[in-house]
Amino acid sequence: MRLRRLASAFLTLALAAGSLNLLRAQAPATTPEQTPAPGKTPQPPSAQPDAPQPSLPGGTILFSRDANSPGPSPNSPPAGLQQPATLDQNDPLAVTDAERNALTFTAYDLDLHLTPASAAMSARAALTVKNLGTAPLSRLVLQITSSMHWDAFSIAGAPLKFAVRLVDTDADHTGQAQEAVVTLPISMRLAPGASIAVTALYSGAIPPSAARLERIGAPADQALAADWDAIATSGTALRGFGNVLWYPVAAPPLFLGDGARLFQAVGSARLRESAAAVRLRLAIEYLGDPPDAAFFCGQRQQLKAISDNSNLPEADAPGIATAVFAPHPLGFRTLDLFVTGHPPSETGTAANPGLISAVTDHYDALPAYSAAAALVEPMLVDWFGPGVQAALTMLDHPGQPFEDDALLVRPMRAADPATLAPALAHSLTHAWIHSAHPWIDEGLAEFMALVWTERTHGRAAALDALQDAAPALALAEPEVPISAEDRPALPPGASSSSPASSTDDTPQSNSLPTPTPSVSVAGVSLAAATGDIFYRTKAAAVWWMLRAIVGDEALKHALQAYRSDARLDLDPEGLERAVEKSSGKVLRWFFNDWVYRDRGLPDLSIAAVTPSQLESRAGLPAGWLVAIEVRNDGYAAAEVPVTVRSGNAAQTQRLRIPGRSSASTRIVFAGRPDQVQVNDGGVPETRTSIHTRDLVLPGH
Repeated sequence: MRLRRLASAFLTLALAAGSLNLLRAQAPATTPEQTPAPGKTPQPPSAQPDAPQPSLPGGTILFSRDANSPGPSPNSPPAGLQQPATLDQNDPLAVTDAERNALTFTAYDLDLHLTPASAAMSARAALTVKNLGTAPLSRLVLQITSSMHWDAFSIAGAPLKFAVRLVDTDADHTGQAQEAVVTLPISMRLAPGASIAVTALYSGAIPPSAARLERIGAPADQALAADWDAIATSGTALRGFGNVLWYPVAAPPLFLGDGARLFQAVGSARLRESAAAVRLRLAIEYLGDPPDAAFFCGQRQQLKAISDNSNLPEADAPGIATAVFAPHPLGFRTLDLFVTGHPPSETGTAANPGLISAVTDHYDALPAYSAAAALVEPMLVDWFGPGVQAALTMLDHPGQPFEDDALLVRPMRAADPATLAPALAHSLTHAWIHSAHPWIDEGLAEFMALVWTERTHGRAAALDALQDAAPALALAEPEVPISAEDRPALPPGASSSSPASSTDDTPQSNSLPTPTPSVSVAGVSLAAATGDIFYRTKAAAVWWMLRAIVGDEALKHALQAYRSDARLDLDPEGLERAVEKSSGKVLRWFFNDWVYRDRGLPDLSIAAVTPSQLESRAGLPAGWLVAIEVRNDGYAAAEVPVTVRSGNAAQTQRLRIPGRSSASTRIVFAGRPDQVQVNDGGVPETRTSIHTRDLVLPGH
């Protein structure tokens, strides 16, 4: 068929090596005998140093198949292969979770051919994988969605043997994955810390599926609203690991009923692979009107359409649309891919007319979003400065919302701008400022949503929102943080000589040891956190506290300087330096306890209150001196407001209480005090975040 010849020609021209021959040949046998039998110890692997790898796998990879063998259909295994058996508790290959967890991907080079009419995909994935484990690997364990099948594996053109089976996992919307156990030649077995380039062919279909949610009792319509990933003529939407395994991953079976383990694994993979180089060459078959654009990992490329038969009416003419995404760092995300059917509509404000780029058929919604953006814009300009770094791209989709930095997928309908503004306060923050550090990037967006709530509904409403989120954060934090005894956990890139942290304002070296990211988010520093309860919820609280410590104007100046100087974002301590410069305060104590290390949350209590009446020189009452002692049984230092009040009158001072100790302050109150309050809900704690004590005055 001429259409398939066009697709083949596109892929061939796009290869860096100059050619790709996908010849139909019999795939390698996939029997369990290809790997060592359970209980047998494989021969010791030869030492293989971590030789320098190219930024992306390259070269010509040839896969030979019998030319007479028919190509695989989208929904069935390759010819000659039986449907893989479902893995039960008796695994004949004895694959361990340690083997699955050992692999990480440092490069993805993908060639995809999509046929939306049949939800089909055929793919070539050139991968660079690294062994992060402590033991050598004699095999690679990889998964894709269960609606697809593995076709072949090779290294430098040499076919590899592999076994395939179905594995139950909620990392994919079908509730299962096709797991390949790929045997490495003895000479290529992967030493700890070593990397290897491997190429995989796989194909099949990705129709809608909500099987994983339905099997735990979710109604079908609600399940499909959450699990909306699919290849379809109406548009392709693939979110990646944790939603649909449309590209190869390496992970143990993960389940929604197992606490937060699935989400922790997804977050850990996002952090671990954030520096991976990704590249995509995409070809999409179509009939009639061609698709308009593709979005891959937050980047947009216009599709170039080639008609297969210009003599047919436009509505019936087949064709192929292509796009190439050049290599770029993946960032803190899973690989995601969206294909849209028509050009976007731009809307925005007078100062930023192209602020929002929306792909939608609901054009009546655009004025509402424009008006909502106009409401939020002054706040964002006030905090970050004029001008945006990127437009906010919105894709109208009926499912539950999905966000990838300045790409927002959500339903778009005409609505009151005031109801749209809170969500836009979050999303438009990504248009104004971007950071490679998740706690800054996502935490700032959450913080600006709180600032918007404060502006529109008052400070009490914003504090209520912080307090509503605090119990979930307290549950996620360990009772005794692993870094409670000065165990360092800075983000990658920091140096390794530093004294222990301090809780005073004495300047110290800004060099701290580099952490090793952990699979568990509990007990990991905010700088290395992989769970959104930390890099969103805790980070928003950290920004709120930092604002209270240095003041609005100092924090605004720091953020504007941070946004305008890319070098600050490259420095793991760049934000601390910017805020210290703008505020004139030494903040190492704060960043040590809340960002660079995980010391959990403070646990405050009012230890003692001692009121003393003051007298004037004439012997008349002149007010009260109230001494307040606050105890912190947690490990993280806290700076909180301490307030003495009587009716509507109040006097407040800020008090810093180091972890595992006490601190005191004295407040002069002109009237007759009747209550003391410590913390106002702005500092999250392990228990309550507001402490009050009614006063009993001497002689009254």
